[in-house]
Amino acid sequence: METFIQDKIAPSDLGHPPLIIRLEPVLNLTENQFFEFCQLNRDLRIERNAEGGVVIMPPAGGNTSKRNAEIVIQLGVWAKQDGQGTPFDSSGGFRLPNGSLRSPDASWVRHARLNALSPDQQEKFLPFCPDFVIELRSLTDSLSVLQEKMQEYLDNGAQLGWLIDPAQRRVTIYRPQASVQTLDNPETLSGDPILAGFVLDLREVW
Repeated sequence: METFIQDKIAPSDLGHPPLIIRLEPVLNLTENQFFEFCQLNRDLRIERNAEGGVVIMPPAGGNTSKRNAEIVIQLGVWAKQDGQGTPFDSSGGFRLPNGSLRSPDASWVRHARLNALSPDQQEKFLPFCPDFVIELRSLTDSLSVLQEKMQEYLDNGAQLGWLIDPAQRRVTIYRPQASVQTLDNPETLSGDPILAGFVLDLREVW
């Protein structure tokens, strides 16, 4: 009997929506089981939406991976100097309050929030939304899907989010209780005041 049913997704703009597989109610994975499922499939980028659907995304291509590494390096250098939080790369999983499991391309969490977790909790998916998130759009990513994901981060506690689109050289900035801001071909991005003193040099990313 077929137990995996793919959700129907409308065609997206200049990109492909991820594959979404519905498991519930046929199969209900506990959080630990889902964590082990992700460990067994490390070659895939796996998330879970608020409805329990498993979101499967292919590994990033060379240019996207290179750009993402540059972003994480810059964020990491600043975070080490600042000393108030921890950066994460795209392999870090976060369980949001709405029940979804997301892995931003880059993120940052204040030390006080991490230190409140037990060592066992820190080894698994972190049970909150990061303070700061970045999503880097690849050529195959659906813009509308990423926009929905950015709004989800805000709705679940993120204080700042950047959606970076290298193909268009465009950045969309998300803040709580503020209008979405779009910048065309910026050279730098400032994280103030949430990430005081952090400036992302986009010339190294484009």
